[in-house]
Amino acid sequence: MNAITRTEEKTAETAGDVWDKQDADRKKNRKPGRTALMVALPAAMIVIGGYVWITGGRYQETENAYLQQPKVTISAEASGRVVESHVADNGVVKKGDVLFVIDPEPYRIALEQAEASLSAARLGIGQLRATYSQAIAKQKAAQNDVDYYRSELDRQNTLSSKGITSKATLDETKRNLTAATDALASANEAVTGALAALGGNPDIATDDHPTVKAALAARDRAHYSLKQTTVTAPADGVLAQASSFQAGQLVSAGAALFALVENQDSWVEANFKETQLTHMRPGQEAEITFDTYPDQPVKATIQSIGAGTGSEFTLIPAQNATGNWVKVSQRIPVRLSVEGAGMALRTGMSATVEVDTGVSRGLPDFFGTTTAKAAE
Repeated sequence: MNAITRTEEKTAETAGDVWDKQDADRKKNRKPGRTALMVALPAAMIVIGGYVWITGGRYQETENAYLQQPKVTISAEASGRVVESHVADNGVVKKGDVLFVIDPEPYRIALEQAEASLSAARLGIGQLRATYSQAIAKQKAAQNDVDYYRSELDRQNTLSSKGITSKATLDETKRNLTAATDALASANEAVTGALAALGGNPDIATDDHPTVKAALAARDRAHYSLKQTTVTAPADGVLAQASSFQAGQLVSAGAALFALVENQDSWVEANFKETQLTHMRPGQEAEITFDTYPDQPVKATIQSIGAGTGSEFTLIPAQNATGNWVKVSQRIPVRLSVEGAGMALRTGMSATVEVDTGVSRGLPDFFGTTTAKAAE
């Protein structure tokens, strides 16, 4: 039994040695492959990452973008009480549709008064012409009197030199001539005044006279004010902030009442970081995806790039000359036209914008700077 047991133990030891040797051989053969894999995987990742970085940078993207549509503030140019209203919040209107009507009666009365004033002004010009004609007639009569008394004075002087007439008669003739001369001077002044009242032109057309022109302007202004009592939509669009507007309320001229959003004209304002604008130019193509329609990207084109960062146009610009200054990448607005969206767009909608600049990063040169490469 002992001999058999020792034989079995020896056999087991021999088998274990064989297995250990085979396992060591397998590990020895597996080690080069594992090492190669451990080196190849990071190398591949570096190569792929480098390629992606070098060929990247062509597409610049931002989620800081919003749809914009023209917003017109509706106000009345005339003051008064609203007697008729066709306004409804979120109501769709067309250009020229009547929005509301202000009580026109006071403005109609003002127009009638202006027309009456115009008629009176035209009559006044006729009276001025008559006055001028009378002044001319008096001027001629005064001139005739002066001519008569001057000739009479000459005759009396001749008679006086011959001793035929008395000195009293001569003095009376001189006095009459002086009176006639004064009357002529007064008549000349009357003619000048009458001519000035006619604008210096006795043949002036009635409606060309300054007084009549002023009356015409007042009439036209009254007529314009009457027309402004009917307020119409200036463009196609959707009414907003009009829920509280009702007939019967008083409105003041120039006061904001509600808004009209012109939904036929849309654009997107995207705020890119300043570092993204290196190769961005107007005319470049872009793709816009609205959060409302994530599966319907829209083609777009850059229209313009803002003149400055948003912080430059704030009411109180940031003062960077302080001890706690921290550099922050600024954003510059970029305007993009939306081409044939074919979907219901509303102002203020959020969007994601991706611009194709056509330029990738390229390989770094020997001085450590990156040379951009234009995409073919």
